[in-house]
Amino acid sequence: MTVASEKQLLREKIWSEMERLKIAVFPLPCRGRIPNFVGAEAAAEKLRQLGEWKKSRTIFANPDSPQRKVRENALKDGKILVMASPRLEKGFILINPSKVKGRERYASTIRGAFQFGVETHNFLKPDLVVEGSVAVDPYGHRLGKGHGYGDVEIQILRKMFGKLTVATTVHDVQVVENVPFEEKDEKISIIVTPTRIIRVSS
Repeated sequence: MTVASEKQLLREKIWSEMERLKIAVFPLPCRGRIPNFVGAEAAAEKLRQLGEWKKSRTIFANPDSPQRKVRENALKDGKILVMASPRLEKGFILINPSKVKGRERYASTIRGAFQFGVETHNFLKPDLVVEGSVAVDPYGHRLGKGHGYGDVEIQILRKMFGKLTVATTVHDVQVVENVPFEEKDEKISIIVTPTRIIRVSS
């Protein structure tokens, strides 16, 4: 079996398990997506307690639903938010927290980001990068929904800025023993679930 086939089998397993356990939440069905999950806001709050978050001035985040609260927290905490546009079709969107006072929740949605943010490729190095995942393992291997956008986002940022700290927020059932991986796949540094923080050893 190819690595690509193994990856897809794991995606299907995670999507099925999350729907069976009623962990997956809107938008549904979760198949084909970075799945939104019960406890996504709790995971975002746990991420908010990390030293890396507290020290950061600029946060980069993916546009998927389970990370919406992460984006809102960044704006509420006065951090510049750089969001990847869906499928990277519009590049990156920079949202200045001073422009969205009281509207952080709306500004953290895709529609709100386009309304309050500016499309740009010119921004400071993110102190913390947050990606969504379908599955992750304790070694830092991450599985996305299969289109490669998360890897491309990280690759672009690493090409621009060098070394990065990359975190993901997921449900506990999305943390598995091993994620199939290829050399080209980007790794993550920190896994945050509603109940725990896993730091990947380098």
